Amino acid sequence: MKRNPRKLAWTKSFRRAHGKEMTVDSTLAFAQRRNIPVRYNRELVATTLSAMQRVSEIRARRERQFYKNRMKGNRASQLEADRKLVEENQHLLPPQYRDQAKEVLDETVEAEKEGMEVEESELEHEEQLKEVQEKQMQKAKGKRKQKLVRGKGVEAMDVDE
Repeated sequence: MKRNPRKLAWTKSFRRAHGKEMTVDSTLAFAQRRNIPVRYNRELVATTLSAMQRVSEIRARRERQFYKNRMKGNRASQLEADRKLVEENQHLLPPQYRDQAKEVLDETVEAEKEGMEVEESELEHEEQLKEVQEKQMQKAKGKRKQKLVRGKGVEAMDVDE
């Protein structure tokens, strides 16, 4: 069955046509095949190898930058999708993280209602996380049981709710 390669997502022509790969770049011209025989010259081989290495470094750097520019707008939509996933599947989270997830989701809902972005520095956010973790550790310390291990005596055991 004949198909248009620009409509099949796995083809090179599709990727180039839809802006998924670099099409105009001077480093791509070096990879083209040349059928011109050249007489062996040791210096020429050495300079060619060093040039090939440099070109591959430049291409890799440009590809990384191209990818970053292409993915720049995805962060907000990815965060929204992550929030939705956590909100729908909170029952799958371990008990120690459920309270923390609820707090984060409540903060985002309040921020959306107000129409303002929640701006906190990284230090304040880390302090809040530490406080939440300390509370969870205190809860966990309060609920401990002991189990009897044969030959070793009594051993402490944490219990989830």
